[in-house]
Amino acid sequence: MTVTKGSIASRWNLLDLADWLAVAIAASLPWSTSVTAILVVMWIIAFIPTTSWTDIRREFLTAAGGLPVLLFLLGAVGMLWADVAWAERLSGLDPFAKFLVIPLLLVHFRRSERAEWVFGSYLVSCMALLVVSYVMWRWFPSLRHDVHIGVPVKNAPTQSGEFATCILVLLYPAFESLLRRRWALLAGIVLIIVAMLANMFFVALGRTSLVVLLALVAIFAVTQIGTRARVALIGGVLLITVVGWFSSPYLRARVTQIWTDAQKYEATDAANSSGERLEFYKKSIRFMRAAPIIGHGTGSIHEQFIRSSIGKTGAAGVASTNPHNQTFAIGIQLGLIGIALLWVMWAAHLWLFRGGGFIAWVGVVVVVQNIVGSAFNSHLFDFLQGWTYVMGVGIAGGAVLKRRAASTFDASKIPQQE
Repeated sequence: MTVTKGSIASRWNLLDLADWLAVAIAASLPWSTSVTAILVVMWIIAFIPTTSWTDIRREFLTAAGGLPVLLFLLGAVGMLWADVAWAERLSGLDPFAKFLVIPLLLVHFRRSERAEWVFGSYLVSCMALLVVSYVMWRWFPSLRHDVHIGVPVKNAPTQSGEFATCILVLLYPAFESLLRRRWALLAGIVLIIVAMLANMFFVALGRTSLVVLLALVAIFAVTQIGTRARVALIGGVLLITVVGWFSSPYLRARVTQIWTDAQKYEATDAANSSGERLEFYKKSIRFMRAAPIIGHGTGSIHEQFIRSSIGKTGAAGVASTNPHNQTFAIGIQLGLIGIALLWVMWAAHLWLFRGGGFIAWVGVVVVVQNIVGSAFNSHLFDFLQGWTYVMGVGIAGGAVLKRRAASTFDASKIPQQE
């Protein structure tokens, strides 16, 4: 096969196009599911001519790239024993399909220089969302998308989760700016963090995001900074917590509602948020006990809840399509085999981001946020949270592998002493 200058130029043009489509996907994530889906398809079309089966197969044979594919394949095979209509089986497989994009992103961002552009695009998009949220909350409260004032798109848990991601990612450059005495940059980062925290405390809060923040701040303190900085960070977190708690009745109401809802559920089987979750968890465990090894099959979740809710009222009578826990969502359908594969995948992706550096920290934030959030929601199966995980792991993972390979190559060129 003859390689021409035109074919090389065309390939590099497609590489650039794939880069900018990834940037556009990141910008669209906080705003629109349909635009994001269209851009993902466009990215795949642009990516395919730029690579070879050898490159893709290499990623399939790694833990980080291969385990998501295995999880999809297990979901596909799981359709065979599901006792539901084929339409429901195919619908149940749909959330697994996004995992196939992870190895493709790993391939592309092993060679791209624009990983940080993608993360910057997501940050800028969330900052725009922050501004719109405050404007709506202050001047146009009737123009709300959610039951909470100040939520222009999606819902309060999703919005606060996006802001939590940005806050946690920004911790790394904030402390780096402090060490290098870049005061202007530090002030700008702190301003963004405070504005996003204030939005969560006073405007729209998803309570899962608070748990995610605490977990990842603790990880950052232990793994990324020294003792003195650790003490300063812990002091800052305590100060922000105290100020937020006593200055925001909204924050106090949202947090204490967890306890009051749980009490009402225990006393009267009330169908409130906390009560329904507790009921879903109890039922999910019963479903998994009935089919512990391979589960009830892909697409079977809703049918299991329908059968368990017949003749019941309150929280017990809710026929959910979602157990609000990722492990249960996998376990009901694919049993202990699926659960083991899910947790091994999470572990492999965490291991991928071992070591230091900003890009590695972004990867840690994405993976840990998904693990923690998935204790309260089926985040890998949700559109925004699922695609945030896929994009974050694929892009940050590819960039980390690229830099790791470059450092290994440089080290190999160092002359050895005889």
